[in-house]
Amino acid sequence: MKEIVVASTNEGKIREIKAMLNEIGIEVKSIKDVFDEEIEIEETGKTFQENAYIKAKTICDMIHLPTLADDSGLEVDALNGEPGIYSARFMGHDTSYDIKNQYIIDAVKGKEKGARFVCAMALCIPDEEPIFIEEYFNGEINDCIEGENGFGYDPIFYVPELHKTSASLTLEEKNQYSHRAKALKKLYQILKEK
Repeated sequence: MKEIVVASTNEGKIREIKAMLNEIGIEVKSIKDVFDEEIEIEETGKTFQENAYIKAKTICDMIHLPTLADDSGLEVDALNGEPGIYSARFMGHDTSYDIKNQYIIDAVKGKEKGARFVCAMALCIPDEEPIFIEEYFNGEINDCIEGENGFGYDPIFYVPELHKTSASLTLEEKNQYSHRAKALKKLYQILKEK
């Protein structure tokens, strides 16, 4: 396998995947490199894994090249696993993460603070069985918004063993502990053996 198309337009995500897979000689392209127009894929799955598979399979069927997709988000125990697969759309697409984050902080006050980031990946290869990976980054909801690194829910996701939020981690720390970094390491090992 010489190249993989990532079913995403998220620059940060593509940069992370490129850094890992270029090491084993796999060229990584985004869907922007393959399509002239924007491709909208409806995520109708009930799990992160189903949504990752829907994205990867849809693009793979269109271009007949190995396609990787991930679906990730935050699950909060006190909110029965919400925002979950709706993490990006939680409280509406146009709602700022400052508002979403403050809402979650307020919602867990006096309750169980356990939470986890989930990253599910699906790699579809023409005429082969898909490869599925799922990894977790466990922590808890912080009492306040804290940290300048990262994005989304990182400023409220507290990592007890590091005594700071995900948004306060260095890139090196994030690449060691995060759900996406763990999933990418697994993918790297699988592709290295192929």
